[in-house]
Amino acid sequence: MTARKKRKYASDLPGRMYGFFKSYSDPQGAPSFAKFAMLQGLTVADLEDFRKHERFDRAYRECMEIRRDYIIDRALTRRFDASVTRMLLDLEAPTDEGSEIKIRFEMENERS
Repeated sequence: MTARKKRKYASDLPGRMYGFFKSYSDPQGAPSFAKFAMLQGLTVADLEDFRKHERFDRAYRECMEIRRDYIIDRALTRRFDASVTRMLLDLEAPTDEGSEIKIRFEMENERS
């Protein structure tokens, strides 16, 4: 197994990514970080690594919102299936890592 070559960050990458998401118009799909990365000769892991750059992270978060809007708009106009849209949005929903929900059930004896 070969080590993955580390990609170099380019200062114009946030603008290119924002432009990609903003101008995306394929009626059959939705903008994604995987599609953008592939066009740039990068991987999604590269994009995640670049989030340590403040400007890139801001653009990344904005692109997440653009994608979310795109998906919701397509569902509202019935171009995308509502259940698939819900699943996609649930997958992208922020989670609090380390948080727990504790549920306690108590059973009482039934008396006849």
